[in-house]
Amino acid sequence: MAGPRLGPRFQRPFLAARQLCTFPWPELEQNLRTSADSSLLRDILHATVLHPLCVKYPPSAKYRRCFLTELIKKHESTAAEPLDELYDTLADVLNEEESTHCYKNYLLPTGDCVTLSESVAIISGGTTGLITWDAALYLAEWAIENSAVFSNRTVLELGSGIGFTGIAICKTCNPKTYIFSDYHHCVLKQLTENILLNGFVLEPETTQHVQTQTRGQEAEATNSQKPKLIVAELDWGSVTEKQLLDLQPDVIIAADVVYDPEIILALIGMLQKLSTLRADRKPPEVYVAFTIRNPDTYHLFQAELAKVGIGWQIIPAHSNSIFLCDVQPNVTILQLFI
Repeated sequence: MAGPRLGPRFQRPFLAARQLCTFPWPELEQNLRTSADSSLLRDILHATVLHPLCVKYPPSAKYRRCFLTELIKKHESTAAEPLDELYDTLADVLNEEESTHCYKNYLLPTGDCVTLSESVAIISGGTTGLITWDAALYLAEWAIENSAVFSNRTVLELGSGIGFTGIAICKTCNPKTYIFSDYHHCVLKQLTENILLNGFVLEPETTQHVQTQTRGQEAEATNSQKPKLIVAELDWGSVTEKQLLDLQPDVIIAADVVYDPEIILALIGMLQKLSTLRADRKPPEVYVAFTIRNPDTYHLFQAELAKVGIGWQIIPAHSNSIFLCDVQPNVTILQLFI
């Protein structure tokens, strides 16, 4: 008699490293106990570590090692038939050298995915911008649920980091133009790599300053592309009017940029400049997502907005949790009226 088949919760590829805690271990252990052979275990292995997407763009060796070790523990606590392929896979991972970078893959509702090369360290190269933070995932989920905000419009993202939110929006929300921006040279380099990695091409002038080579990007990129994609180097403290005049966004978004008092003042100044330089004098829509780590910083942001006459409202929490992230209850989105 055939054992239990792989349920929908097990059928997703091995995605972001933060997903280990959300994997349905109790359900798995129960299914293994009732399985007559090792087919369930094999299905899980090939839907995770040996999934083609994860073989091509593997998560960190440390994470795969932890995942496989936990899977073996659950397997050995049951009477299920052993699976040599599982132990061989762990042996292969144990022989890998640790890298400073890894890949994370995020499935979209369309069936497409966002693949990112990220740092394995929170701080790397003197910046925290080389990993994806929770507010970026939260903002992308909201954007996917509210795609009309971005459809056929010019979108400017401030502090794009390594590109998760922007790439997800470009793949699901049909913007006319998407402008990624950041200022740290390491972040801009990784951002450009990730955009190319996901099959997009950049406007020629945006790739002059950052020369990168990404695995498979030549085969995956297409020249008949919408939206138009731009990577801009923007230092909020020293940006020129000419730089901003060239942007002309309809929508401005940012994720996890409200974490330091000095940055708050620079961000507000940047938004004011962008509003006054609109050719049609129509202010852009602005959405800022952030994790409230320090209530004092959050209240300072609100106070500084009030000082310059920028109104705001909290966007209601969206209903769709897509990316299986550790989103905390203090992640929120503010719409600003500049």
